[in-house]
Amino acid sequence: MDICEKAFELLSKYPLCDHCLGRQFAALGYSVENNVRGFSLKVVLTMQTNDLVKEKFDESISKLQILAAHGFSKIAQETLKHLKQPSVSLVEECFLCNGTFGKIEELTKIAISAVSDYEFSTFLVGIELPVSIEEREDEFKAVFGVDTAESMKHEFGRLFGKAIAIRTGKEAEYLIPDIVIVLNPFLGKVKLQINPLFVGGRYRKLVRTISQSKWFCSNCRGRGCENCGGTGKLYPESVEGFASQRLLEVTEGADSFFHASGREDVDVRMLGTGRPFIVEISKPKKRFIDLKALGEAINVSAVGKVEVSELYFATKNKVRRLKKGEGAVKEYRLLAEFENDVTDDELCLIEEKLSGITIKQQTPLRVLHRRADLIRERYIYKVKAKMVTFKTVLLEIRCQGGLYVKELVSGDECRTIPNVSSLLENRARTLKLDVLNVIMDDDN
Repeated sequence: MDICEKAFELLSKYPLCDHCLGRQFAALGYSVENNVRGFSLKVVLTMQTNDLVKEKFDESISKLQILAAHGFSKIAQETLKHLKQPSVSLVEECFLCNGTFGKIEELTKIAISAVSDYEFSTFLVGIELPVSIEEREDEFKAVFGVDTAESMKHEFGRLFGKAIAIRTGKEAEYLIPDIVIVLNPFLGKVKLQINPLFVGGRYRKLVRTISQSKWFCSNCRGRGCENCGGTGKLYPESVEGFASQRLLEVTEGADSFFHASGREDVDVRMLGTGRPFIVEISKPKKRFIDLKALGEAINVSAVGKVEVSELYFATKNKVRRLKKGEGAVKEYRLLAEFENDVTDDELCLIEEKLSGITIKQQTPLRVLHRRADLIRERYIYKVKAKMVTFKTVLLEIRCQGGLYVKELVSGDECRTIPNVSSLLENRARTLKLDVLNVIMDDDN
């Protein structure tokens, strides 16, 4: 294929700007933009045609007129003028882009204005083209047998990406950008996809009257009624509320979502180093936040109730790993009350029979309304038992995540096998329960 002959064939049929002509040969040559390719081809064609004026005058003049009209070539126009040939009527717009590549600077300003309210470090440009434009380009390439072209959508994406990076000083990121700028260059419209901000850490719940997550009143479903005192919540305070609200305010986000590695009941404390959690903020306007100051503010607002620590900027992948709580090792301290007196030998029996075993546990009756009724296997690494009174025993349990330890004590009508109650043939129930440690795979 002679590139110049092919380029003139395209121009003889349709008016093409430098970008749209050069784009048809984008796979040929590197480190050069399409508009430079297109301009260079038009210059070479003008020079070649001018060289043949003496031999093929009429044909050469006709070609120069095509280059001037369909190629928007000032050089061809000046050449015709130099040859004392009449000027030609110029075509107003490129057949493929309708002159839109000439509006890059104007459209870049629109895009930058759209993101001016948001803090971000990385961005990605997405391009939306009218269907008619894409179909026109596909048909054009098919008719002329062009197989070295770059798509118009890809070129727009590159050009706007470079222009926005230069104007903002931000980096383009193709995997997980802070903001995706979706631009329709033909309509001059911009849509923003503001990706979430994730802040992780660990929390300690110091009291037995706070839920982990927000529980909306079942009667009014959060609207507020007499049953909930107008709060719309079953419990007025929660770990989620303390951890999320302050972050939502600081980031000026639209909403928040609380993720944690498992959960404890309302009457269970979370002690030790705390439970891993991540707060997801949707559509945050502020991302450059002081995590140390944030942690201090949360702890002041929740003093004596909830403490957060080890705050860090997390990712969506970290949320996925966090949700796999079965990969965690958890340690509990539990005060159990028995119906009958317990002997020292029975304490030894608990430690012996419940350490280093896998138990089968059917979904507990108390959570059956919100959990699938399944039988799960969970491993218990070690159990220690210590007498407090003749009928109360302190149990320390190290086990696989996902084990319902209250049911390990009670048996839950034999839905957990084995269990402490059946092992000693002495009915038992949990008086107090504390989570002492949550050890994630990342911690090991």
